[in-house]
This record gives sequence, structure tokens and C-alpha cells, in this order.
Amino acid sequence: MLRSFLIRLDSVCYSPSYACSRLRVFTFDGRLEREIDLPALGTVFSMSGEWDRPEFHYGFTSFTVAPKVFRFDLRAGSASLWKSVESPIDENAYEIEQVRYESRDGTPISMFVVHARGLRRDGSHPCLLTGYGGFNVSLTPAFDRDAFLWFERGGVMAIPNLRGGGEYGEAWHEAGMLGNKQNVFDDFIAAAEHLVARGYTRPGKLAIQGGSNGGLLVGAALTQRPDLFRAVICAVPLLDMLRYHHFRIAKLWIHEYGSPDVPREFEWLHAYSPYHRVRDGVAYPAVLLMTAESDTRVDPMHARKMAARLQEATRGDGRPVLLRIESRAGHGAGKPLAKQLDEQTDIYSFLFDQLGMIS
Repeated sequence: MLRSFLIRLDSVCYSPSYACSRLRVFTFDGRLEREIDLPALGTVFSMSGEWDRPEFHYGFTSFTVAPKVFRFDLRAGSASLWKSVESPIDENAYEIEQVRYESRDGTPISMFVVHARGLRRDGSHPCLLTGYGGFNVSLTPAFDRDAFLWFERGGVMAIPNLRGGGEYGEAWHEAGMLGNKQNVFDDFIAAAEHLVARGYTRPGKLAIQGGSNGGLLVGAALTQRPDLFRAVICAVPLLDMLRYHHFRIAKLWIHEYGSPDVPREFEWLHAYSPYHRVRDGVAYPAVLLMTAESDTRVDPMHARKMAARLQEATRGDGRPVLLRIESRAGHGAGKPLAKQLDEQTDIYSFLFDQLGMIS
């Protein structure tokens, strides 16, 4: 007789120990039957099964694991690989760490750090720190072929689970929105400081990257701590937070950021608005601002204004402030492969040049 089970996917848990998936099997009276071992710290992206069959299938991916589908036999209590995306990547050549550090206010933050196995923490490695921190979006481990060009050149990649995201529930999201938005930037800056303090990299080898709300994130980071980074990729960003709500669909985001038309909320926004925090005579990192002519979400004016302001303000030490405008493209979704290749080529060329990775 086939027993009935409840398969529970815990993508996130209220603990700094997790920002990745756990897969557990329960009986219908709530008793834990077993926890299914996953191949690595990663993400279960789908599950399927039939009520009258003793099996179900689930998909899994991670930073170094291309998407795979597993079949789990409930009677035998074992999983087997059913299908996988072909990949030449040697999963064992790389290591995924989940580290923890304290933000400015003492809040513990989790962060994934990915690098070649056996990395020496001597501060010599180029590091790319990315993040988002908004709109209840969770950054859990996912496979990205582009990243292996970075890893093959000795690079480290770091992805912190910032407040404003959804990794630890709605309270975590609310701790990084509206008047709490500075928490997100503090979490990100603390992540950079942790990477330097633990010997993964040093400021002269540290780059940051973000897009959309993540572009706001790196824009705030580069204006608040220009000494901490060597290069910045700021894509389709929000940067003028005093006028953002007048353009495109941005008024729909007032619930996340607040409205400059409300005096109290104006104070929140003005305090961190990257465009308004640029100061004359500061040695800013090298910056590549990226936007698209047909972006219907974030108006290109943000990147254009920021490029002009940074070019005017930055102290002349040879670090460029560049503006890349894509024609016949939008916020990113649906971009044809040819444009994606051109974009990634420009990004990595910029980073390799600025971080001394060209041999």
C-alpha cells in the first residue's frame, strides 16, 4: 500500500544558517519522515509528482552546479539523477562557502562566497561583490556560465543576503525598505569590509556590480565608501531618488522607497540618493554605468545624469567614468543573445582592465 507524504520545500528559513533550499518529507500528521540530501548549498527550483505514484521529481541548481532533475523514490528513500543540463564545469574544482558577518548595527548577515578550491586568503584575488536588497527578492544559489570566466582568472564572487530581500521573510524585507533603506547599504558595505578583513581580496582588487534596484545599491555604496572599491558596474540604475517617481512606471515603487513629495520621506531619500551624494574632488572608483534607450522601467536619465556628475566631480587619477547606452533594448528581459554577448564582453573587459587581470 502506498503511504501518503507531504513534501515540503523550505527555500528559506528564519535563521542566518540558511538562504538556500532544504527539502523534507513529512507524513500528513506533521511528523518528519526524512530530509533529502541536496548536492550542495543550492536552490530547488521545481517539484512535481502524482498522488498515486511512489516518486516525485525535483530540480536543483547551484553556483557551480548546472540545472539537474532528480527522481526521488519514496519507498526506497533514495534519489537518482534523471536529467541534467550538459556542462563542462568540474563542480569539484570550486568551493561554495556560506559565511556570516555583522552589519553596522550588529545584525548578522549571511553571504555566499564562491571561488576555486584551495584559494589562499592573502588579499591578492580580484573579487566581484553583487547584491540586490529590495522588493522581497531572494538571492539564492543559481548557475551562471558567465561566472566561470571570472573564476578561471582567479576571481572570487560574493553574494550577500541583504536586508530588503526575501531570504528571511517579510520582516527581513521591511528592515530594508522605506526609512530603513540605509540598512541595505550598510549590509553591503559591511560585506565588502568582511571580504577584505578575511583576506579574500583588498580594496584595489574589489569590484561591485548591481542592476536596477541593485544599481541603486552600488550607486549608494560608491558614493558612501569610494575608498573601498576599485571598480563599479552600475546597470539600469535608480540614482536620482528625489525625482525617480516622475519617470516611466516608477511611481509604482513608492511603497518600497517612499515619496519625495512627503517631507519625512524626502528626508530618507535625500540622505542616500546617490546622485545627490556625489562630492567634488573625491577619488571615485572606475565606474561603468549601463542603460538602454528603450528601458520602460528605469528611465535612462538616471545613468546619464550620474555619469555627467561623476565625470565632473571625480579627482583626476586616471580612473574612468564610462556610460554605455544600448540601442533597441530595454531593462534586460528578452535581450537577444548577440546583445548579451556584447554586454558581457564590455563588462569583463572593463573589470579585467581595472583589476589588473589582463596578462
